[in-house]
Amino acid sequence: MIDCVTFYGEIKLLPKERLSFRPAVYGLIQDAGRLLLVKNRNNGNYTLPGGGIEIGECMVDALKREVREETGLAVEVGEFLEFRERCFYYDPEDLAFHGLSFFYRCKPLTFELATEENIEDDEATEPSWIAIEGLTAEVFQHNGDLIMKCAQEGMNA
Repeated sequence: MIDCVTFYGEIKLLPKERLSFRPAVYGLIQDAGRLLLVKNRNNGNYTLPGGGIEIGECMVDALKREVREETGLAVEVGEFLEFRERCFYYDPEDLAFHGLSFFYRCKPLTFELATEENIEDDEATEPSWIAIEGLTAEVFQHNGDLIMKCAQEGMNA
């Protein structure tokens, strides 16, 4: 049995046969002391723009696609920041994953955010530039510690 973190932050034991590999890539995009974030449509928690890498798609292309779908912005993918691995259970669809997440710093090439009707992702909503100083790790769906550390480092660079 594998410990999986649920969508709501609890632990659920699942047989390993229930899990599917899910490689994903996320972009830390900063501008003028702000961080580009989207909210999870199911619970309102913040996440970085990004998501699953499709079969045959390279990470950089996946990240550019995901950022565009969720926020409407074009980005230049820069420095690799970190890799995280976690097993999670996605309650809304009764799915379980062995997640492999890659985080990159990105530079925005455009700044006009998508309106709600133009977001091409079923889970993302409300793309926004949020002041980093007003954020804490707890407002994020997952990896809040990593996001805040990298955002602070980006402000000091």
